[in-house]
Amino acid sequence: MVEHPPALFLADSLGLDFLNSIATPVDTPVDWIADGDGLANWLAQAELVPPSTLAALREQALPGELDQVAAQARSLREEFRAFVRAHQGRPLEPAALAELAPLNRLLARDERFLQLGFGEQEKAPGLTLGTARRWRSPESLLLPIGEALARVVSEEDLADVKACEGPACTLMFVDHTRGRVRRWCSMAICGNRAKQAAHRDRVRKSRG
Repeated sequence: MVEHPPALFLADSLGLDFLNSIATPVDTPVDWIADGDGLANWLAQAELVPPSTLAALREQALPGELDQVAAQARSLREEFRAFVRAHQGRPLEPAALAELAPLNRLLARDERFLQLGFGEQEKAPGLTLGTARRWRSPESLLLPIGEALARVVSEEDLADVKACEGPACTLMFVDHTRGRVRRWCSMAICGNRAKQAAHRDRVRKSRG
C-alpha cells in the first residue's frame, strides 16, 4: 500500500469529500482509494465504517477482493463527479433522477435495521434506538459511500456546489457561507497560494 497524507475533508459534505479522494494537494496527484487498503483507510478517516467492521472485512476478503471493491468505488466516484459537474450551479430538475438510477440500485442493496442499545442521555443513562447495518461482504463497503452521495443530491442545493478557484485545484465543496462567497477549498491551501500570487504580482508591478 502506498502511504498518503491524511485524506482531505474540506467540502462540508461527505459525498463531495469522497469526490475529493483524488486530488493534487501540493504538486503530485494523490488517489486515496487507489487500492483496497486505501479505500478502507479513507472510510475509517471519514468515520463511515466502524474499525471493527473494517478489520473483520479485511480478514474475510479473498486475495484482491478489496482492490476490486476499490475499483468499483473509483468508478462510482467518477460517474458521480460527472453528474455533479453537469448539474452544479443550478437546482436539480426531475429529469435528472434517471441519471441516478445506478446509485439507486446501489442503495437498494443496503441492509439497515433498528437496534436497541444503552447510552448516556441528557438527564440519565437509558436505552437508545439506533440504526445498524449488516456488512455481508467487502462489497458492502460501497453502501455508506452510496448513502453519502445520495445525501449530496437530496440535502444540498447543487446551485451551492462549487469547484475551488485554485488554478490547479480539482477540489469541490458546498458553499454554506453567508452570501455564498466562498472561493477556495481551504484558505490554508489555495487561499494562501492566491494571496501569495497576488502579492508577488503587486511587487512585480511596483518595480515595473
